[in-house]
This record gives sequence, C-alpha cells and structure tokens, in this order.
Amino acid sequence: MKAIRRLTIVVSAVIFLASLIGTYLTRSSMANLPYLSGKGKAGGRATDNLVDQRSWQTIESLTPLAVSVEEKRLVHAAQRLADHEVDQAFAQALRQASMATRTLTGDALTVQQKVTMLQAIVKEDQGKADALAAASKGTKPPTNDEIDAAKAQIQLDNDELDDANEYLARMTGDKRGQIQQELTARQAAMKKFDEQNESVSAPSAVQSAKRYATLYGRISAWFDQRARMDSIAQAQAQATSDAKTLVTQHDDMEKQLAAGASSDTQGQSRVAQLAKLHSLAQIHGIIDDRVQTQNQLAMVYGRWHDQVERQHQIVMHLILQSIAAIGFILLCASILAALVRHLLGRMRLDRRNQHTLSTIASLSIQLVTLIMVLLVVFGVPDQMPTIIGLATAGITVVFQDFILAFFGWFILMGKNGIRVGDWVEINGVGGEVISLGLFRTALLETGNWTDKGHPTGRTVTFINNFAITGQYFNFSTSGQWLWDEIQVNIPAGPHTYQIIDSIHETVQQASEDEAKQAESEWQKATGSMHGLSHFSVAPTVDLRPASSGVDVIVRYMTKAEERFATRNRIYQTVIDLLRKNEEAATLEAVANK
Repeated sequence: MKAIRRLTIVVSAVIFLASLIGTYLTRSSMANLPYLSGKGKAGGRATDNLVDQRSWQTIESLTPLAVSVEEKRLVHAAQRLADHEVDQAFAQALRQASMATRTLTGDALTVQQKVTMLQAIVKEDQGKADALAAASKGTKPPTNDEIDAAKAQIQLDNDELDDANEYLARMTGDKRGQIQQELTARQAAMKKFDEQNESVSAPSAVQSAKRYATLYGRISAWFDQRARMDSIAQAQAQATSDAKTLVTQHDDMEKQLAAGASSDTQGQSRVAQLAKLHSLAQIHGIIDDRVQTQNQLAMVYGRWHDQVERQHQIVMHLILQSIAAIGFILLCASILAALVRHLLGRMRLDRRNQHTLSTIASLSIQLVTLIMVLLVVFGVPDQMPTIIGLATAGITVVFQDFILAFFGWFILMGKNGIRVGDWVEINGVGGEVISLGLFRTALLETGNWTDKGHPTGRTVTFINNFAITGQYFNFSTSGQWLWDEIQVNIPAGPHTYQIIDSIHETVQQASEDEAKQAESEWQKATGSMHGLSHFSVAPTVDLRPASSGVDVIVRYMTKAEERFATRNRIYQTVIDLLRKNEEAATLEAVANK
C-alpha cells in the first residue's frame, strides 16, 4: 500500500510539473495574433491574397478587445486608417498590374480578339434587354418568355466573357482580374462588418474597471489586460515594420523614376515613356500615402496601448482595495476572537463549559470570516436564496443530532433541567452528573435505584438531544421521590398475620413524613388543590406464598438520597418484630409445659 501511495504521489507530481512546463512553453500562443504568423513570407503577406490586407485584419481582430469608450474611439480611428491603407494597397496593386501588361501575340492575341468580340455581344444583348424593358411600357409589351430569354442570353454571354478573361489573364500573367475579385470580396466584407459593428455606447475606463466587483474578477481582468497589451503591442510593431518595408519600396520607386526620367527612349515612343513615368509617379504617391498611414496607425496603437495600461493600473488599484478589505476582515476577526476569549475568561463558568463556549465562539468567528472573505473574492452567487436553502437543508440533515443537542443544552440549563452533581436517570441509565457540556452530558453510572444503587465505575456519555427526543428524571430536584421495597420471609405460625400487620404499620409510620411531603409536591406539580385521585403514597403490602412460609413485599415512598437509610431502618424494625415474636413464642411454649 505504501508503494502504491508513493507511486500515486510521484505520478501526480510529474503530471503537475509537465503541465506547468507546457503552459510556460505555450504562453505566447494566446497572445500572438494568427495573421502575424506569416511574417517573413514573400511580400510580407500572411495569406495567399495578392494584396496585403493585414492592416485591416489586425484591427478587425482587435476590435472586440475594446471595452471602454476611450478604447472604442481609438479603435474607430485605427479602423479608418487601416481601411484607407488597404484601399491604397489595392490601388497600388491594380496600377502595378496594369504596368505589367505586354504586347499580345499568337494565341494570346487570338484570345484577346475573342474577348473583344464577346464584349460587343454582351453589349448588344444588353441593348436588346433595355429595348424590351422600354417596350414593356408601350402598347405592345413583350411577353415574359421573351424577357426571360433575353436575360438568360445575357447571363450565358457574361459567363463566356468571364471564362475568356480568366484564360487571357493566365496566358499573359495579368493579375488585375484576381485583384478585382479580392477587392469585390473585401467590399462585401466591409459592408457586413459595418452592419455588425454599429456604434454602441460603452462605459468609461473607470466604469469598465469597476464592473469587476470581486477579487477574482479583478485578477482575471488584470491578466486579460496583460494579454490585450501584448496583442496591441504586436499590432503596433507590425505597423512599424510595414511602414519600414514601404519606405524601402518608396526609395526603390524614386530610383526608378529618376532612371526613367534620365534615360533615352529606345524602342518605345515618347508617349509610352511618359505614360509609364506617370504610372510610376502615381504608385510613388500611393506608397508615400501608405507610409504615412502605417505610421499614424502605429501611433494609434501606441495610444491604445497606453490607454489599456492606464486601465491596468486602475484594476491593480481595485485589486489592492480587495486585498485591503480581506486584511481588514481578518484583523477584525482576530480582535473579536481575542475580545471573546477575554470576556469568557472573566466569566465564572465551569472549566469545561468555558472551554466549550470558547470553542463554539472561535468556530463561529472563523466561519463568518471565511464566508466574508469568500464574498470578497467571488462575490454573491446569482442564485443566493436557492443556495442558502439547499445548504441549510443539507446542514440540517447532516448535523441534526448536533443541532438538537445544541438546543437541548438550553433546555437542560433551564428551570427543570439538571446540574453537575444531580442524581438523574437518562434513557434508563441512572447516575450522578459529572459534566454538562454544550453538546454532551456525562454520568457516573450507579445502577438501578431499587436494586443496589452503588456506582459501577463507568462513565456514560449522552448527546444532549435526549432532552428533546428522549426522557430524563432528576431525583435531586422536584423529582427526588421514588418507590423502594423490601422483601421479608415470615415463617408459618399462629401469629403470622399479626407480624405482617405490624410490619405494615411500622413501614407506614417510618415513611409517613416522606409520603406527606411527596404528596404535597405532586399536588403542586399537577396543580391540584383537592388531592390526587389517581395517585396514592400510602405503603402497600403484597403477600406471596413460599415453601417456608409467606414472602412479604412492602413498597413505600422515600427520598432518593435517603433510600438506603430508610431501608436499613425498616429492616431493623422488622428484625426486632421477628425477634419479639420468637421470644413470645418461646415463653408461651415454656408456660404450656
């Protein structure tokens, strides 16, 4: 078993350490933006798109991280700059694709001619459709079949034109069609984004930080802000890096412009050269604009990072407040515990009772302190009434004996209760009370009252719920009276019944005072002023035949603490009667002789 326990501890420790190491090694996976993983590829693109759209992808991914109105304003500025930068990137890509076109020859020229022919056909189909639409308002409108046929023809010719354009683009390496498709897809995505991200009111930085009312929420927000700052810092670094890359392209473009302006025209017209220079100048201006936009975007990200850092400090302030509240609760609990111990120390109580009360008070203070600390850390649960009800029901079921014992202690401490030193009988066990605690009562067992009545030496402990669910008798208070009995064997003879009458009279005289006192107390207990109709305290004599005469059983009332003395006195009286009877019988026999 020890080997299995050690193996379990070792395996658990290995799993725990391996998890910690894995968490540390993968700590950056939660913060790194997924579209930045392609950094370093050709053209600086993280996707397979022809146009680099990372500026917009960055702000689109970071937009949900803005929680305060100040952050949302900065996000809106970053969205505007990123949108402009991507639009300029598309414009630059289209102009560069236009400059890359070549003079068509061979199959490419044939496909180009087919494209021109299909464009004319599509134009002609569109004219027919417009004519049908105009004729629908006249006196002889066309049929629906004619209109549907015209629309279907336009669709077929457009599909054929698109296929021809794609084939021509593949043959010539023209990327304008693909760039245009990406632009169309982006415009559709932007429209959807604008619809989903309408202006929504947001709290201020202080209000957004104070939403976290618990220590757990504030610590979670603190770590969340750390991750947000890392993501924003990555976005800022990427914008700065993109700006540097564009500066390099800007310098290369300036060199191309200078080389084109100083070179002589060889094999191309002056008009073509000027057109090329004009395109290069436009691209140069676009790149210059993109550089400025990326720099501005980096500045906005920096301001956003500073804003989140300020909110980070606010959350840290709130965390310190929560920790201070916990410290204050613990301090108050310590002072209250010391005060309770001091007050209990000055009270004159039994040592056991004092220790019990001190333990209960300490546990109560600790429980209340724990609950208050948990409320500071986790807050009030959403279903607090339900939780309290279920917890109360569970505690009642589990600790019902202790709860009954606790309330039973108050009953035992009342007017008709018991005290240390009393002679009591609890659930059929008699003895002297040696301790009376908040939950338990201990007796020194003495046996049956009508039997021997001597201590057995055993200490019997009862939970105090017997005061509610069980029964107990206190023979040291109003319940100090009990029935005792003696048994005497009278030999058969001429004076047997005279002896029995004498015994009965003697017992009656010996217990007369106790019987009257018991009857008086019983009347007070029952509230009866005219005597007891159902109870009698007079001694009783029972006769039982025996082989050696008659067994006489006499029952009488006596005090619990005087039962042995009363019994001995009655026995002595009976012995005297028997001796006198024997002496009288002897004298009579002598006289007869």
